[in-house]
Amino acid sequence: MNPRNIFLGVLLTVLTGCSLNPSYQRPALPTAASYPGVDGAIMQVTLGIEQLGWREFFTDTRLRELIVQAFENNRDLRIAMQRVEEARGLYGIQRADRLPSISAGATASRSLVPADLSYTGSAVTSDQYQANLNLSTWELDFWGRVRSLTEAALESYLATEEAHRAVAISLLAQVANTYLLERELDERIAIAQQTLATREDSYRIAKRRFEVGYSSKLDATQAEALLNQARSDRASLLRLWDQNHNALTLLVGTPIVATEIQPLSQIESGFVQKISAGLPSDLLINRPDVIAAEHRLKAANANIGAARAAFLPRITLTGNLGTASAELSGLFRSGSLIWSFSPSVTLPIFDGGRNRANLDVSEARRNLAVADYERTIQGAFREVADALAERCWLTEQVAAQQATLAAQTERARLAGLRYQNGAVPYLEVLDAERDRFLAEQALVQVRRALLSSNVNLYSALGGGTGQKAQ
Repeated sequence: MNPRNIFLGVLLTVLTGCSLNPSYQRPALPTAASYPGVDGAIMQVTLGIEQLGWREFFTDTRLRELIVQAFENNRDLRIAMQRVEEARGLYGIQRADRLPSISAGATASRSLVPADLSYTGSAVTSDQYQANLNLSTWELDFWGRVRSLTEAALESYLATEEAHRAVAISLLAQVANTYLLERELDERIAIAQQTLATREDSYRIAKRRFEVGYSSKLDATQAEALLNQARSDRASLLRLWDQNHNALTLLVGTPIVATEIQPLSQIESGFVQKISAGLPSDLLINRPDVIAAEHRLKAANANIGAARAAFLPRITLTGNLGTASAELSGLFRSGSLIWSFSPSVTLPIFDGGRNRANLDVSEARRNLAVADYERTIQGAFREVADALAERCWLTEQVAAQQATLAAQTERARLAGLRYQNGAVPYLEVLDAERDRFLAEQALVQVRRALLSSNVNLYSALGGGTGQKAQ
């Protein structure tokens, strides 16, 4: 039989040999069949999460630019990408063990044997030249040990890829929410600025009324206190704006070019597309952290197969083929062929329980991976449920806060009229103005929170799958 055919047959047997991996079965979904409080009719929308890339989800041009910059410059994302490259390299190293490692070499030597050690009784000088191909120790993977290790490395690599995608989606949500908070603060600062100007006028009037004896010093003092409170509120909002802008700069990874300020009211209309939450089972195909957890589970499953194979004999081959001669010119002449072939079989007999312990560790890690997978799904389920609850109740809260602001505005107007007619003290006007300012600020905060809830839902559902992050 042709030796080449024998080699190919052995290679085919090794590559397609048996596997001792446990049969993999995806664990049952450890959550309810649907999200709490979700009406199916509410979720009838045009696009599902699996069809909606982030460029389609976000309609704000400025935010899109910031997201692109973040994907290009954010250091956390770069670290995640390099971990993917590292895992890919480790997988390549492990995969190489399934194939024989063949190297070529050439040597030349010259030696002198003294006369007292020579068979001829005189000193002998000898030369030797050699060129050969070497087959390093290669395991014939009859039991699938190497193949199981390769499969585990592949699943680890795929898990790292999904982890990178999870970092990208998380980064996208952080940039969007930080951007929304900056727009909220822009609007609140504008309200505070208008309020400050109004209270400066009120203080000037109250002070003048006191100076001419038309009102008491208490009214002027109360107006001054309210003015100083407005200054303090404005300073606090400016501090929050600076801190939030610094956070956004860190996320983007590069200095942000200043642009015209756009308050929340100018961007919130149609800021995001509506999306469907679907069913909890959809998380299995959309959420990168869930997918990564399943890959880790598959890797742990494959490691059990490798641990089982360690109990069985290991067959390895070592050999070389080449030519040798005492003269360089005769290196490739007829009759200079040399070769060696060294198969070996190793059967574990006593190892102090090492293989048994290794199998126990592999099974324990598989059980840990199952628990981690189920915990990841439960965490994802909660994030989606929380985002849905936010979207539902914040919608009602916005409506209620709008009504509150309208009532506080009317109250402030009436209090001003009553004070002018001498029916109430100035303190009532101050209280009404303070409550109206707080209602204005609260409404802006709730409107921003409602937009953030849609961003959080998009992220919780594994958004961005319709388009690569970079």
